[in-house]
Amino acid sequence: MKSVLVVDAPPMLREFLKEKLVAEKISFDVADGHRDALTKFLSILPDLVIINIESSFENIQDFIQKKQQDPNGKKIPVIMCGPTISHDEISEYVQYGVVKYFAKPIKFDVFFDSIGRILRSPLSIDNTPCVLDVHANNDIIFVEIAAGLNREKITLLKYRLSEIIEANKLTAPKIILMMSDLQLSFVDGYNLELLLNNLTSDHRILKRNVKILSLDSFVKEFISGHAVFEGIEVVSNLSSVLNSLVEGTSAFSVQEVIMDKILTSSDNEDFGTLDLKFSSDTGTSGESGDLSSAKLRIVVVDSDPGVLKFMNTAFQAIGAEVTIFPSSRAFVEKLGSAEFDLAVIGMFMPEYTGLDLLKILVEKHINLPVIIYSQIVQKEVIMQSLTLGASSYLIKPQPSEVIVKKALEILNAKH
Repeated sequence: MKSVLVVDAPPMLREFLKEKLVAEKISFDVADGHRDALTKFLSILPDLVIINIESSFENIQDFIQKKQQDPNGKKIPVIMCGPTISHDEISEYVQYGVVKYFAKPIKFDVFFDSIGRILRSPLSIDNTPCVLDVHANNDIIFVEIAAGLNREKITLLKYRLSEIIEANKLTAPKIILMMSDLQLSFVDGYNLELLLNNLTSDHRILKRNVKILSLDSFVKEFISGHAVFEGIEVVSNLSSVLNSLVEGTSAFSVQEVIMDKILTSSDNEDFGTLDLKFSSDTGTSGESGDLSSAKLRIVVVDSDPGVLKFMNTAFQAIGAEVTIFPSSRAFVEKLGSAEFDLAVIGMFMPEYTGLDLLKILVEKHINLPVIIYSQIVQKEVIMQSLTLGASSYLIKPQPSEVIVKKALEILNAKH
């Protein structure tokens, strides 16, 4: 049996790695601190060492140097994960047997693929397209799932939720699971059960505090047919759920929750040790699923010249082919004769509004992913846009990297 020693991993990361590796029939040991690491390393001589660096390499340098001095240990490969560092710094670690360095937050699809390659024992990885995101606002945690159910991400979710609960010192967290775009059937029952079990695995999450936003009849039937999920409510209206959960809470309004936490990027949030995004979601470099180098065809429709210039610069920076329309009518006339991968559309424009364009795309049966980019924050407009098929609604202004990242997430989920 292959064996892995994990050094200085935070609790949630440690438990997640343990669950994954043990399921793959790989022996798993942990060590805290360089003395404990050296003792365990010499006693078991694992096939791979995974070292977590919190802030400084010096904390583990004594262990890694003594490992290389041992005739049996120096050939054992090391994977490191830690803060972003320069290529020159990474190259210095080669002398210590480091074969891979992962900057945090770790993209676990590439991480596990690397482990499998090093151990010469490929790990099973669920590659089902899935966009999974988590935001917290006071004692409410929003979990959004789109595109599909990915077992790796569902497993990660359990530990990510516990990490958020610990970080925010929540005693009675409320969960809103948003999966309104998913259409499931009995073949998805196994993964749906895994999702619900992981969603409620933390003892601080009570089932009566879990609400699921879904328009899929299968989801409601599945939950009502399982006594273990009694108390979980399936609803079709987000506003009513938010009103019920925030009733009596003066810290924020329903509209603020929608605007601040559901529709804005989580780039500035503290990911802790576990990120729910994979390399294929973000377009970052990896051995698979990197769309950032593809020739994407982006269309931007907005009457604001500043927005058109901003979007053109942002998407050309990743090598995309950008077509701009200052006139919504001109865009409509071009539909059918030109192909695009994704559209970024404003809301208030002469001739056709953003809502009008979404309706036209539906009427013409044109399956074009759309990001609405607007200053409008009224929840009725936002919800109507999403109902009409918009893939995302971003509130102006947003940094260019946020818009590009969201576009790549949508396109990777589609593919």
